[in-house]
Amino acid sequence: MTVQQHTLSNGFRIVTEQMAGLKSASIGIWVTAGGRDERADQNGIAHFLEHMAFKGTERRTALQIAEAIEDVGGYINAYTSREMTAYYARVLENDVPLALDVLADILLNPVFDQNEIEVERGVILQEIGQAHDTPDDVIFDWLQEEAYPNQALGRTILGPSERVSSFSRADLSDFIGEHYGPDQMILSAAGAVDPDELLALAEKLFGHLPPRSLPHTPEAAAFAGGERRVVKGLEQAHFALAFEGPDYRDPGIYAAQVHAIAMGGGMSSRLFQELRENRGLCYTIFAQAGAYADTGLMTVYAGTSADQLGDLATLTIDELKRAADDMSAQEVARARSQMKAGLLMGLESPSNRAERLARMVAIWGKVPTIEDTIERIDSVTTGDVRAFGADLVTRSAAAMALYGPIDEAPTLEALKARLVA
Repeated sequence: MTVQQHTLSNGFRIVTEQMAGLKSASIGIWVTAGGRDERADQNGIAHFLEHMAFKGTERRTALQIAEAIEDVGGYINAYTSREMTAYYARVLENDVPLALDVLADILLNPVFDQNEIEVERGVILQEIGQAHDTPDDVIFDWLQEEAYPNQALGRTILGPSERVSSFSRADLSDFIGEHYGPDQMILSAAGAVDPDELLALAEKLFGHLPPRSLPHTPEAAAFAGGERRVVKGLEQAHFALAFEGPDYRDPGIYAAQVHAIAMGGGMSSRLFQELRENRGLCYTIFAQAGAYADTGLMTVYAGTSADQLGDLATLTIDELKRAADDMSAQEVARARSQMKAGLLMGLESPSNRAERLARMVAIWGKVPTIEDTIERIDSVTTGDVRAFGADLVTRSAAAMALYGPIDEAPTLEALKARLVA
């Protein structure tokens, strides 16, 4: 498997990786703009734009876009995150040129028909309503807002209903003009692909785009922390806690990820064993370490009953404190193995591999070898993980979101006091 990279004269980047033995390929365009690139009055427009990409172009109707890919047995989709928007397809090897042509068409030639805008506006408003009715979804939006208050990074990706209800055709076109320059696009493909063919197609489809004169710089993130408590008559109380972690270029990200896996990354993790298996305080509990360009979040989530929420919250704090002192070499080795296995198993999929290629190019401008990544994971020591845990428990800032029957839940200040006691 060989990774090849090219950059067109206008800044458009191409990265490909052939995977022997496959008859299909995953191909997509990753745009390095997402929710955090929006102004406050634009909140939700990146996601709206992603939806509108499939609603018709100068060459194809919405139905023809779907039929072009599905007639050959393929699959096309998109997603919006806080730092990226991706448009991608999975097709058989002979249909890769068709897939790229469709992707280029929806990105470069959208018509933004007013009737389609209104239809999709209704769809997105339904999506927002569904998210609000899904406690273990909406609680993470609230946690993000508390961690990064009054900042682009803290706002929801879907946006508030009142904003979505007011977006116009001009708003969509303006966001494309601001954020969809060729230097913000990465064509990534993995599987049964021909790198030379893709390079030629990319030059034909994207080479004419004028380069951007001024680069866009998102607002810098500043973790502040805070508490959100929303009382509602649900069956379960939902608890989410976050601390600031390293950004994805920080070498400490590997220790943070190993720590998160050891704490709550599987059935053998500390939080799962102590709070679920030993005490029966919850059904779901996990920890994760996420990262952005200039910050990160170490997050713990659990769902429990109202009368057990206090015990669950305080015992979570106790486990975080204890791990800073006695995280064992065996636990760290197990977490490293889980992290490596997850990486390697995921890369057996061309879709996951294309995603990794695009993200690595966006972050580093190149694709580190798998061997280099494995070496960095293996280099994380027990001391590194304990040190990360010790730093975590002495942080002055934390964020917490609670949802459901949470009247008797401890306050964030009480939990922080217990953490440093």
